[in-house]
Amino acid sequence: MSGDINTRALAEARRWLGTPYRHQGAVQGAGCDCLGLIRGIWQALYAEEPERVPPYSRDWAERDSDERLWRAALRHLCEVEAGQERAGQVLLFRMRSGAVAKHLGLASGRDRFIHAYSGHGVVESALTPAWSRRIVARFEFPDTTTP
Repeated sequence: MSGDINTRALAEARRWLGTPYRHQGAVQGAGCDCLGLIRGIWQALYAEEPERVPPYSRDWAERDSDERLWRAALRHLCEVEAGQERAGQVLLFRMRSGAVAKHLGLASGRDRFIHAYSGHGVVESALTPAWSRRIVARFEFPDTTTP
């Protein structure tokens, strides 16, 4: 693979724009949810998934305080320190104060991100202050081309 991992991740995310929203989906053009979008980018970068994703309900994260999505991100992605923000990074959002983090997107610019959103599909949205304050962590895909 050539080029920067973030650039490749962003290029792949842009290919998914317009994909319909489908809960638990992960197929470009056919349907995906926010996790499916990130899984699809991962598959394009590495040709396989890092682990099997068990079935989950739409309200899976509202049943308890287990940060499953955050822990999975820590297992497979590289956490980014504050102040190191750039396009191509995976964004993890907490949708409500006190709730677990359960939404993902990919930074597509200084103030924009790509995500799969119920009722809208995969779209590029403004990273407004309302969205920005919900970000709890940023990650990068691992660069397997460097020793």
